[in-house]
Amino acid sequence: MADHRSPAIILHSPQLGENIGAAARVMRNFGLTDLRLIAPRDGWPNPAAETMSAGAFGAGVTVSVYETLPEALEGITWLAAATARLRGMEKRVGDARDAAETAHARLRAGKSAIMFGAEKSGLPNDAVALSDFLMTYPVDPDFKSLNLAQAVCVFCSEWGRIALGPRGDDEAVKAGLGALAPRDELYRMFEHFEEELERAGYFFPPEKTALMKDNLRAALIRADWTQQEVQTFRGAIKALALGRGKARVIRED
Repeated sequence: MADHRSPAIILHSPQLGENIGAAARVMRNFGLTDLRLIAPRDGWPNPAAETMSAGAFGAGVTVSVYETLPEALEGITWLAAATARLRGMEKRVGDARDAAETAHARLRAGKSAIMFGAEKSGLPNDAVALSDFLMTYPVDPDFKSLNLAQAVCVFCSEWGRIALGPRGDDEAVKAGLGALAPRDELYRMFEHFEEELERAGYFFPPEKTALMKDNLRAALIRADWTQQEVQTFRGAIKALALGRGKARVIRED
């Protein structure tokens, strides 16, 4: 039976039901059961997905559907983004084996997820910015045409090699650290931080706001935040905001 903490597979804006079903099929082959869909183009449930799944949905693969990325990241403490382009962000980068090994080493730390983009457009930059790790495959540069379900298969096979084959003891969480913060809590912290930066006039010029937010999130995400650290940082943001308000009152007087 698959470990309930094994990685979730997130499909961001998938287009074809066939790819969803094929992804579910290969997931179940390698012991993965948590499939999360963000805004599937053709809705859910999808008969084409059922046909391609070869019974995977009845064999344990569960499907959760979300409208937005933050909702889909509930409970996630480590996120890898599958991308062919490194996007100019300072991120840890590796292949499917690296991603699988990291996710497996973090089993005791919480739940990981591997995120894949839409068939035509891949992942949007704001989704990549929220990831801890960029997973890229060493494909032939002259032919990079990898189907979505095939991309999922590459990772799942590496996960199965580690999780279902002979293995040693899991690596523990870093000694002394508390529970890692789920990604949805981090997202709310980012929004809180960015709201105060907006009020302070930090995002200038306006046309660079999205890029500046992506860069801030990419930098902050590398810190491996615990839940306590998130609470502390949000308290600090609130204190700074209150302090700025007091300073404004003093100047007005």
